[in-house]
Amino acid sequence: MNPAAGPIDAWLAELAGQRRQSAHTIDAYRRDLALLVELAGETPLAGLQAHHIRRFLAQLHGRGLSGRTLARVLSAWRGFYRWLGVRGEGAHNPVAGVRPPRSAKALPRALSPDEASALLAPAGDDLLGVRDQAICELFYSSGLRLAELAALDVGCLGDIAAGEVRVLGKRGKERIVPVGGQARVALAAWSARRGELLRTDQADEPALFLGRHGGRLSPRMIQARLKRRALLLGLPTHVHPHMLRHSFASHLLQSSGDLRAVQEMLGHASIASTQVYTHLDFQHLAQVYDAAHPRARKKAGDG
Repeated sequence: MNPAAGPIDAWLAELAGQRRQSAHTIDAYRRDLALLVELAGETPLAGLQAHHIRRFLAQLHGRGLSGRTLARVLSAWRGFYRWLGVRGEGAHNPVAGVRPPRSAKALPRALSPDEASALLAPAGDDLLGVRDQAICELFYSSGLRLAELAALDVGCLGDIAAGEVRVLGKRGKERIVPVGGQARVALAAWSARRGELLRTDQADEPALFLGRHGGRLSPRMIQARLKRRALLLGLPTHVHPHMLRHSFASHLLQSSGDLRAVQEMLGHASIASTQVYTHLDFQHLAQVYDAAHPRARKKAGDG
């Protein structure tokens, strides 16, 4: 038995029992520490130095682990050594001050305007199709997060009819975002037929979007219905709710260039989170520039 197994098991047990870490987190930390034991080989964990840790990171990076994954691995190692130090079982923390390599930040995938139009084309007047049309229109019209849309209640319909919706975002922060005309039409159509999914004992169900059995439509089912709709329409990529949020932000920026306004509508605490949407279509920008900038328009008769 590896001599490191005892302390590792004890630390993980404390995380699970006293700190209430989830089973998923505990399993991830166990894998991360197994990597450390594997890479250390015959060297006792207490004998590792910062240069060992840096070499281990380079090896893991060479195996294809991303900077984000390596940051999590380092966090697990650092926490374990910190725990050893508190117990008097480690003289130093070799992970202190060691940072993971940076990963290139992946840009969010957005639908093109043509793809968005295809996704939002009316797909029939069956009950679930009317509901899904309203969901897609609201995602694209207002840039809502999946959890925000799933949590909406019928009480919001009055605000929506007036052109806005109030949602509770991350960290309990409330915001009001506009709802476009086509989304309002789709939501009115769904509202008129929503009651068809309710049983007589479900008259008080508050959820705006309902499943087949009259209860609140779950986020997982919203994802599945959106994916199904995109596949039926032959869209060339896996479409998910956050992609519609990306599309809302990118297309709005292309049209307005108002980063602050988009930040407010998305509910981003930091402008840096919104700036990832500035990877605009430069061909589109060139066309806008040629059409709009007074120094770009060529006057008749210019030679």
